[in-house]
Amino acid sequence: MRTLNLSGRNMVLALTGVAFLMAGCSTIDTSNGVRTSSKTKSGALIGAGAGAVLGALSNKNDRRKNAVIGAGIGALAGAGVGAYMDRQSKDLRAQLETRGVYVTRSGDNIILNLPSDVTFSSGSADIAGSFLPVLDDVAIILNQYPSTYIDVVGHADSSGNAASNLTLSERRANATAGYLVARKVKSERIYVAGVGDTQPIATNATPEGRAKNRRVEITLRPVE
Repeated sequence: MRTLNLSGRNMVLALTGVAFLMAGCSTIDTSNGVRTSSKTKSGALIGAGAGAVLGALSNKNDRRKNAVIGAGIGALAGAGVGAYMDRQSKDLRAQLETRGVYVTRSGDNIILNLPSDVTFSSGSADIAGSFLPVLDDVAIILNQYPSTYIDVVGHADSSGNAASNLTLSERRANATAGYLVARKVKSERIYVAGVGDTQPIATNATPEGRAKNRRVEITLRPVE
């Protein structure tokens, strides 16, 4: 188990590795109830579209669903799934319209792209004070729509070596998830992973491109 000390708050949050997920070897941190895994498995998601793999496997994991249901969160069914995610997507767009957060829809999933140029300083996992109100807005909507899993995936640019970039991406994802938990988003809904610099969305040859690649993505998936 790997414990991260984030701005004076111990947040033990991780979900790392296909083998780990399939084995169901998660533990619970007694301080915050968030599911935790060993960092040694984190490389298993790299290069496979971490958000998609993470959600596809974790949504089928009985332990995750049981934890969510046990926390009093109801599951969605049938036509209600699409309508629920439609409303959530609409409310997120309205809440975050001027916040610099990109909200996209992929089937029944909703993806929030939190660009690191406004969220974190270069090389840092400390959330910028100016971005805390944005995360407050995200938490408001997440709490209004509890019947969703929340997968938080951190990314880094290509500065530095692969190992340090992986660690930095994990720390950024952990910091984001930890802040949401502090804003009363139920920890049972959240899994976290970092994928380092393996999934750039822009060139790493320019400062502007590197800023886009330093990011955290939150994928919301219906509890079914």
